[in-house]
Amino acid sequence: MAMFLKKSLQQPTNSSWLRRHFQSFTPCSSFSTLSSSSSAASELAQAPVLPLFDYQPKPYNGPLADEVFQKRKKFLGPSLFHYYQKPVNIVEGKMQYLFDENGKRYLDAFAGIVTVSCGHCHPDVLSAIIEQSKLLQHATTIYLHHAIADYAEALASKMPGNLKVVYFVNSGSEANELAMLMARLYSGNLGMISLRNAYHGGSSSTIGLTALKTWKYPIPEHISVVSSINKTSDMPVLFKLFSWLTGEIHHVVNPDPYRGVFGSDAKLYAKDVQDHIDYGSSGNVAGFIAETIQGVGGAVELAPGYLKLVYDIVRKAGGVCIADEVQTGFGRTGSHYWGFETQGVIPDIVTMAKGIGNGLPLGAVVTTPEIASVLAQKIQFNTFGGNPVCSAGGLAVLRVIDKEKRQAHCNDVGSHLLERLRALQQKHEIIGDVRGRGLMVGVELVTDRKEKMPAKEETGVLFEKLRELGVLIGKGGLHGNVFRIKPPMCFTKDDADFLVDALDYAVSKLRGVRVSSNAGRRLSLIRLKAAEEPREPLVYIVSLASATHPAFYYKSSLGIINHHGVTFRC
Repeated sequence: MAMFLKKSLQQPTNSSWLRRHFQSFTPCSSFSTLSSSSSAASELAQAPVLPLFDYQPKPYNGPLADEVFQKRKKFLGPSLFHYYQKPVNIVEGKMQYLFDENGKRYLDAFAGIVTVSCGHCHPDVLSAIIEQSKLLQHATTIYLHHAIADYAEALASKMPGNLKVVYFVNSGSEANELAMLMARLYSGNLGMISLRNAYHGGSSSTIGLTALKTWKYPIPEHISVVSSINKTSDMPVLFKLFSWLTGEIHHVVNPDPYRGVFGSDAKLYAKDVQDHIDYGSSGNVAGFIAETIQGVGGAVELAPGYLKLVYDIVRKAGGVCIADEVQTGFGRTGSHYWGFETQGVIPDIVTMAKGIGNGLPLGAVVTTPEIASVLAQKIQFNTFGGNPVCSAGGLAVLRVIDKEKRQAHCNDVGSHLLERLRALQQKHEIIGDVRGRGLMVGVELVTDRKEKMPAKEETGVLFEKLRELGVLIGKGGLHGNVFRIKPPMCFTKDDADFLVDALDYAVSKLRGVRVSSNAGRRLSLIRLKAAEEPREPLVYIVSLASATHPAFYYKSSLGIINHHGVTFRC
């Protein structure tokens, strides 16, 4: 098979050659039918065009992508990853658009990973940050300053019930770590429950709450020192400490209406939580944490009514209920200001970050006075949390969301976007599911709607094609086969139409064939019309993959290049 592939890759890339060598392949049902061939010029004419935008980016004279990439590889950690085969060098942003080093405009449909809420460089937010920076950039909470108090008051006013005490931190991971500490101190228990497919951070503590193998290192999720335990009578203490050492974090079945074992049946999913408490714990837990719409996990909205049932179960077991609003908060879901409100519940603790600061390093934990009081046992301090600049910027974000009615806007534009995407789903078999609320939307791609097999390679191809067309989008889910559409909240209906038209165009140009060899490997040939190479209208992406060693190749004018950067001359 390897020799066949090597020989095949050396052949001229023309249609007659493909017909001779691949005529025995059967078409893959997950691809839409490709229209008859046309010239590259007509392909360009058919491609959707970005909506008009009255803004001219400043001329860029800084380092170019190659230089930046080399410096990044040399001086930054190797764990960093980047999108796209050729990384995009973003140098400027304005509202829902980004610009690269050449001045090319992109529709930002991912908002800096769901972080830019009001829009890139929103004038009101910028003004607040600049004016405060001129007066005082930093003074910790050991001194008085009105900015943090004004901001806490405004944020608390957005919360339901008795959620009135605010702790400011710098990120979502910090917020969730502090919330977990509060839950354990307040309840007097150690056991935490989170959902499979959840993402709650990557710190040494929150990595335990996260339940996606791609983000978890093989280390204990909590570290404790065990000493002076050498008697049989100390065994109960040892077991208690061992529980602390291993984290006492458990992941229950995810109430995923699309892929979940119980469909949309919230009662059966909630029973799994009760079973865990009855059979997998002492009967008491510290707390339960969940995103209302799982972000990194692929925009999975929890089964309706699930949180209401689970909150009752957890509270009866002595635990507190934590809502992770890092991605769903501040009106993004459209129908409600907070994601948890869509489930008709009021949590005991709410964590937030990302959109809270429109790009500022800002996070917060909001809870009740009773729960907050447990931290007064010791000194709880955060050097940068709620500093004057971040507080001024955060307050400006709240005011912009209100002034520009962004929650209602998300509801209106999001409904339009979802309607169009669901219509597209009827057209293209590869779209297995369209889900979400407001401007927090997921589109899951599958090779087979019945079996729901993740369309991993196809997603990668479409991802690159959308970038070429001017759309920057996110990916999520365990297999990376879900497009995450979570743009700045100033995203318009025209932007939504362009995004859907671009996706339609890209999928319509996608056609694949599959065959299984005796070696148990799979050869995938994916063909894209290349608008950017008029002299070579066909680009072939070839994937030779096995269960243990996946590989991804794409054809360019330089040769066949795989995802490791190894070039094979044609």
